[in-house]
Amino acid sequence: MSRLCASYCLADRYQIDELARIFRAEGFDPKFYDDVIHVQYGQDEEKGHAFFFPYGCAVFWGINKKHIATLLDLATAATIKPVAGIVYDECYYLYTSQSRIIEEEDMIELDGDDPVLKLSLSYGLSQSVKLTVFENTIAEAIQKSKHLPEELAVKGKTSLSRQQLSRKIGALYAERHSINLHSDLLDTPEFFWRRPKYESYYHMASDYLDLHMRTNILNQRLSILHELYEILSDELKHLHSSRLEWIIILLIVSEVVLTLLKDVLKWL
Repeated sequence: MSRLCASYCLADRYQIDELARIFRAEGFDPKFYDDVIHVQYGQDEEKGHAFFFPYGCAVFWGINKKHIATLLDLATAATIKPVAGIVYDECYYLYTSQSRIIEEEDMIELDGDDPVLKLSLSYGLSQSVKLTVFENTIAEAIQKSKHLPEELAVKGKTSLSRQQLSRKIGALYAERHSINLHSDLLDTPEFFWRRPKYESYYHMASDYLDLHMRTNILNQRLSILHELYEILSDELKHLHSSRLEWIIILLIVSEVVLTLLKDVLKWL
């Protein structure tokens, strides 16, 4: 019988120590695998596993959606910078004689209830929903700014004021910085340096979710965002230099007018 495996990304990151304290206060017994919190939910054959990652993601195995919502609500108090809308993905799993993933059916087959095996797969599942947040953020940033290069090509200038343009550049730079800061999350986790026999399960999940290809596409979109940033920066410099030119012109005109008036008044 298959059971639910659900992945969520709710925030930029979790305060892991605070999250562990919250779970203990609620009667759970959280365990640490490096900086990942593992919580068991239920008893015996019905027990499920939840893994909370410091980068704001959680993966649930064999826990129904009602109880998932309960755990996520508890975790809310330990989140930093919640994402706009919950990002999630789901598939199903069952126990068989060997561990593998059947992509066509979105089915994970496991050869046992080893928590470390599930955690190894969960690393890839959590990275996937985190990557989805990055993808959505970049797509939104590009969409909001894509009219500016077109406007520059047609009119030779933008309709934005210097202040609006500065804000736009600041927003684009913040998005790039945030994603570059978290880019190491998409690498093979250090967890497997000390547990090499489990690394193949991580790569199994990574291949299933196309993490490598999606990361390359994300990097290409980051390059587009960088180009947008450069275009807007150049336009801001142009606006600034134009303003200085007009100031210089007005000062010269003022000086000429004053000189003329002085000469005229002296003549009179």
